[in-house]
Amino acid sequence: MSTTTPVPAPTERKKVTTLSLRQKKARREPISMLTAYDYPTALALERAGIDSILVGDSLAMVVLGYPTTLSVTMEDMLHHCKAVARGAHAPLLIGDMPFMSYQASVSEAVHNAGRFLQEAGMEAVKLEGGRERLEAVRAIVAAGIPVMGHLGVTPQSINAFGSFRPQGRSAPAALRLLEDARLLEDAGCFGIVLESVPARLAELVSRRLAIPTIGIGAGAGCDGQVLVSHDLLGLFDRFTPKFVKRYADLQGAMRQAFESYIAEVGAHQFPGPEHSVEMADEEWTALLAALDGQAPGVGQAQAGVRKDE
Repeated sequence: MSTTTPVPAPTERKKVTTLSLRQKKARREPISMLTAYDYPTALALERAGIDSILVGDSLAMVVLGYPTTLSVTMEDMLHHCKAVARGAHAPLLIGDMPFMSYQASVSEAVHNAGRFLQEAGMEAVKLEGGRERLEAVRAIVAAGIPVMGHLGVTPQSINAFGSFRPQGRSAPAALRLLEDARLLEDAGCFGIVLESVPARLAELVSRRLAIPTIGIGAGAGCDGQVLVSHDLLGLFDRFTPKFVKRYADLQGAMRQAFESYIAEVGAHQFPGPEHSVEMADEEWTALLAALDGQAPGVGQAQAGVRKDE
C-alpha cells in the first residue's frame, strides 16, 4: 500500500461579481484588475487571484499591432473574449465595447453588448464616455447587462483629443468629469474606470460615488487599479505610459530565448537525442533489409503493389 500523502485539490475561489466589487469598496479593500486577451494569460490571472479581467480594446495595439484602438472590431473582441472566458472563471469578466459598436444607435449598442454575454462568455461590458452615453448605458442596463463606464482619457476619442494627454486638470474640466461620473452612476453603471486624471480628482470622485472606481494613471485614491498586462510584463515596447510599472521584461526574455534557439539550430546542438523519437533496433534492421530487397513483398507494398495482384 502506498504511503504517499495525496496532494489536496486547490480550493476553488468564490466567484467575483459586480456586487463583490461594491462590497470591497464598502470594506475599503482595493480591487485588482488586469487585461487579458488569450487563454494562457487568463489562466495565469485566475491562478494569481485577480478580482477582475478586462478584455480591453487595447487588444488592437498590444496584440494586433494597430497604431490606435480604433481598428479593432466586434468580431476581434468576441474572438478574444471567448478565449479568456475559457481560461478564467472566478474573476469578473468584462468585455470592452469597441469603437462604433455603441455610438451609432441605442439599439445597436444593446445588441452588441448582449453579444459579449451571449456569445463570448463575458459578464459585463465597458464603454467610454459620460453624459453623451447615458441613453445607451440606461438601455444596456435595462436589458440586464452590467455596464462599467470610462472617463478621463478615452482612447477611442484620440482623434478628438489629439493626443493621450491627461484630462480634468482645470477646475471646469474636473467639475464636468465629476458630474459625468455621477450621471453614469445614476444611469446604472456598476463601476467607472478613471484614466489619466489628477490623483486628487480621482480620489474626490471615488469618495463621492457609491460604485467603485478603477484607476489607470489616476493615483492611489481610486477603489481599484487596472493596467494593460502587456505593459506590466514588458511585452509591449512601442511606448510605455508614465503610469505603468513594469514588473517583468518578458520581451527581453523572449528575445534571448529565440536567439538561443536560432544559435543552437545553426550549430547542430538542437535537437539532441533527448528531444528525438527512437526506433527499436530490430525494426530498424528490418527496414534496412527491406530496402536491400531481402524481405520479399515489403518492397512491393511500398511500391503500391497489392499482394493479391
